[in-house]
Amino acid sequence: MTDENKDNIELIKKAARSILKDEIKHLQLVPSVAIKLLKLTNDDNARIEHLSLIIETEPVLAAKILKQVNSAAYALPNKITSINRAVTMLGFSIVRQLAINLLLYNKLIQQNSKRAFDLLFFWQHCLYVASLSRRIAVALKYPDPDLVYTGGLLHDIGKLVLETYGRVTYSDFICSTDKSGHSSIEEERRFFGVTHAEMGHIFCLEWQLPASISAIVAFHHNQPVETSPYAKYKTEIAIVSFANYIAWIQGIGSATHDSHSKLQSAVLETIDIDQLDLEALLQQVDQDMKITREFYDIQLPGLTTLRATLVKATINLSQIEDKPFAPVDTSSRKLSSCLTAPHHSLNPDDFIPRTLEAIQGEFSFDRSIMFTIDPKRRCLIASYCWPESTLPIKLQPFEIDISGISGLLLTCLREKKPVIINTKIERDNPIIKHLNTTEFLAVPVLHHNRLIGVLYTDNSLSKKPMQAQLLPEIMPIAYELGIAIFNAKQYEQQKKHAQIDHLTQLFNKRMVNNFLTEIFQGDESKLANIAVGFVDIDKFKLFNDTCGHQAGDDALKIVADILRSLTRPGDFIGRYGGEEFLFVLRNTDEKGAYGYAERIRSEIERRGKIMSQRFHGHLLTVSIGVSMYSADYTNYKDMIEAADQAMYRAKNEGRNRIVMLSNVAADKK
Repeated sequence: MTDENKDNIELIKKAARSILKDEIKHLQLVPSVAIKLLKLTNDDNARIEHLSLIIETEPVLAAKILKQVNSAAYALPNKITSINRAVTMLGFSIVRQLAINLLLYNKLIQQNSKRAFDLLFFWQHCLYVASLSRRIAVALKYPDPDLVYTGGLLHDIGKLVLETYGRVTYSDFICSTDKSGHSSIEEERRFFGVTHAEMGHIFCLEWQLPASISAIVAFHHNQPVETSPYAKYKTEIAIVSFANYIAWIQGIGSATHDSHSKLQSAVLETIDIDQLDLEALLQQVDQDMKITREFYDIQLPGLTTLRATLVKATINLSQIEDKPFAPVDTSSRKLSSCLTAPHHSLNPDDFIPRTLEAIQGEFSFDRSIMFTIDPKRRCLIASYCWPESTLPIKLQPFEIDISGISGLLLTCLREKKPVIINTKIERDNPIIKHLNTTEFLAVPVLHHNRLIGVLYTDNSLSKKPMQAQLLPEIMPIAYELGIAIFNAKQYEQQKKHAQIDHLTQLFNKRMVNNFLTEIFQGDESKLANIAVGFVDIDKFKLFNDTCGHQAGDDALKIVADILRSLTRPGDFIGRYGGEEFLFVLRNTDEKGAYGYAERIRSEIERRGKIMSQRFHGHLLTVSIGVSMYSADYTNYKDMIEAADQAMYRAKNEGRNRIVMLSNVAADKK
């Protein structure tokens, strides 16, 4: 793999980490058994016994396989009672395919609910593309139809990753996307910063799926370049791409909103469609889908629906072709890095400087600045500058009071139009004074026509005049920046929502576990001074039963507030579930940990006495269990369990007290 390919993959991985709730390798998207079955595709030494053994380790799967094998669809003369026999009778390929289908289908069924991204509709599309890909492969005498079947089944797996684990989901994308006629791929990049094909590719790499499958997933919308390690799989990619296109024009897309699909010229260069009897192929796939419909009980589109969809697709394509031809400006090639810079990350500290750098390099401006808007303080803030050295440190960042803005800059803000401002027109312009320049270009940064910033450029060093013809060229860059900034805010909100317990505003259990995981994966020498504590509200049920759930919620908030007020920066507190809280102390010893726990216990007891009338005479107290790190702990879960044991010991000893558990052996004393 070339350095360029590696760099591109790292950029996509970085973007994926920004938009997913967890690392891909931790996502339980595809059952582990299915992963094993998928890897058999690439194993030349795989035998019937290997397949049988994998299926037999999953009793539910084995039972479903036997039930299907013995159904009328296969019309076997004798009842099959063993997986090994089923594989022998039906063949390695069919049983393996059936097992994978069942596993993935069951996973989708568990997740399905009313959402914009219909998982059953998605499943129908994947099965159709897989079945048609296999049929095309056989017709073309391609040596491994199983491979393209699996590739067809998984080609859109990136959509499922985004829907299931995205901080903003594929359903959110469907609801927000416009009907502009842009392809879904273009809209995905605008919305997520990555496409479903790129996300699926990263998923395949993390789960170490066969390279042939990864190639299909990554490039079913565009063939890889000759230097790509996946270029040797162009036939496999072309087959699935062609099947995907045929599915779309029949109304069997992976989502009901799918905009026009494009058939790459490279596909037709790779596949000789004159060799294909399309009528026979579609009849065969219709039969495959009939069996699928009966087995999965999925309602497929009828003939009338398919004809209507085909008419709409034809109209859509004709409108695209009928658009007036616009001459290609060579500058469009220059703009590519500016336009794509926001899509490689959802971190403004990353993509905004990258965009400013690209602007400076491609238009030869002396410097570029991104002004963001603080609506509460009503000011423009010079948040980012490129090159950084061109803006004195004393001016980083600096603010411009919006109430003091007039002239062309005010026109830029109010009418959302790009302008060129110079000292001949506005000598007293506040930005000119602050930046000591004679002329600058200001472009509004918008999202849905709402102003969120201003893009500034000048030639303060070279003194070259700012050219008005550059304004329409820079506007698309500002548009992309607006989308990226809005998406970054959305992701940040979703990220915070996913990390915070909504009632107490403390971190939730997931974040507690993530924090401890990082600690235990770090330098072992730093673990020696770690303490973990469980804080449990005593007789919490009485607060709810006697005083009502609002009182119970108030008790939780009081404990959370006290924990927050008494915890040092660098330590960690979170709600672990129910009436339980957990704290993690760093750089402490038994005395320090006990002292911290005692301050919490006594302050909660004191506050509880004050609030006793509010709680109908019930005293608010807590029992606390604390465990200090020991080399006997193999992972953070052992340490949490020890703190939990200590907390229950405090309960058993009378509540409203602290029990320290210094090591694992202490529990046996």
